[in-house]
Amino acid sequence: MKIRLLILFTLVFISCKKEVKEESEKVQNIESNTIVIRETQVKNSDTIQISKKHKTNKILCDLDGDNLNEIIEIVRSTKNGKSGLRIIFGNRNRTDYIGMGNDILEQGFDEIDWAGIFEKAPKNEIYWNNVNEDGEILSKEEIKEVDKIKLLNDGIYMHAEESCGGGIIYLKNGKYEWIQQE
Repeated sequence: MKIRLLILFTLVFISCKKEVKEESEKVQNIESNTIVIRETQVKNSDTIQISKKHKTNKILCDLDGDNLNEIIEIVRSTKNGKSGLRIIFGNRNRTDYIGMGNDILEQGFDEIDWAGIFEKAPKNEIYWNNVNEDGEILSKEEIKEVDKIKLLNDGIYMHAEESCGGGIIYLKNGKYEWIQQE
């Protein structure tokens, strides 16, 4: 009898799930000793699929420096047809979505179908934004030392194969940043 009640309770609980999937992560902030909760929501009515358009649609790299590889996949929303990134953190406690119809890091685009090259940007390499405010491409000699960025952890390198444009997404103090490349 107890087993039947347990099964019945489990079925009722499962059938009462919310329509929104919520994933949260508690992150210990060492400097201020506070706990930050991050949440990502994806509506169940929006199915996320691995992109079949991209030759390489999955890479592994350590974005957050915890020595666990994150899984970064190019995915597509079936709701709006736009592509983006799904970042599944190595500890499996957090999943972030970038793009898929939402502005990507204030860069003026909301999907990444243009990315023909998708690979890891290795940590300890030095990168810089090589496009100025007027859209002109800067030479290596024109970049000031203070503007060069050494990646402390791996990043995500995306580049258009034919039009020579793209950039690097990386984590800095828990926030995604963009380095413009051409």
